[in-house]
Amino acid sequence: MKLALYQALPTDGDIAGAFDRLARALRAAAAAGARMLVAPELYLPGYNRPDLHARDAEPIGGDWLARLAEMAAAEGCGLTLGWAERAEGRVWNSAVALSPEGRLLAHYRKIQLYGEMEKTSFVPGEAPPPVFDFEGRRCGLLICYDIEFPGHAAALAARGVDLILVPTANPTGAEHVQNVLVPARAHENRQVIAYANYCGVERGLAFSGLSVIAGPDARPIAMAGTRETLLIVDLPHLADHRPDQIARLTEDYRAI
Repeated sequence: MKLALYQALPTDGDIAGAFDRLARALRAAAAAGARMLVAPELYLPGYNRPDLHARDAEPIGGDWLARLAEMAAAEGCGLTLGWAERAEGRVWNSAVALSPEGRLLAHYRKIQLYGEMEKTSFVPGEAPPPVFDFEGRRCGLLICYDIEFPGHAAALAARGVDLILVPTANPTGAEHVQNVLVPARAHENRQVIAYANYCGVERGLAFSGLSVIAGPDARPIAMAGTRETLLIVDLPHLADHRPDQIARLTEDYRAI
């Protein structure tokens, strides 16, 4: 399966511009044969815009998601990204995965809120991260800070997940996440992890870029630099006998 990852410029409340840039990335990904495009956290209406999170947040059945579903179906490429969700009188830092037909595959509300801004803007999610089948793979969703907690990726692995899609908004100064933690999570659980970050600056917050698709060997399959980038990779085939490998690794660990 071909997977695309869009390292985007910050949205900064420019919804029309954000949709235009995403449409171009989705079109290019589809033309290259990608079946899923992953974009950053809170792509709508923007990450470092707490003034907009409650004001502009939309329900899962709102105009934003309807338009995203139409875009995915028009291009024949799935789409995963984050947005500010309003429901039940509350606001969540959420993400969805849409199929190439525009069908909802998964909906997730971020559990590990990061920093005062997120904790002020959003309610933390409570449900376990969703798991879904796509293109012969078992997939799961996390958002940004979630992947820094080993238990979340491990719990998804225990449910058979071998591909985790992670919209993120990682700032400059925290590049250890892309360089160390994401590859470590992938290696620990024999997974592929796609981590889609921003580049550039939004209201004084600089993003580090370095979006990465990390493989089970703890090495990047592909990694962006610090500019707007579209990564497209043909994902490696994971071992057919994954449970046996896990058992062998466990035995080796106990022998140490």
